Amino acid sequence: MILARVIGSVVSTIKHPCYQNRKILLVKPITPQDEPQGGVMVAVDLVGAGIGDRVLVASEGRAAEELLQFPCRMPIRSLIVGFVDEVREAQ
Repeated sequence: MILARVIGSVVSTIKHPCYQNRKILLVKPITPQDEPQGGVMVAVDLVGAGIGDRVLVASEGRAAEELLQFPCRMPIRSLIVGFVDEVREAQ
């Protein structure tokens, strides 16, 4: 699981049936100090996230499959599973 910031959305009128009625967002991984790192990812949103939100992203296909519990195998790599209110680092 990674920390990320929502930076945009993806519009797709023709897509796999499992993606119907699902919001797809662009997220940028961030450090615990909120610094951007790595490339941009496409993630399916489960929590109603929007642009600018700091979120938790499950980046394993198996986790996504278990959380969505679809009868079909959904081709998915990243899933937004929560909002991050605060990050506390141990000293």
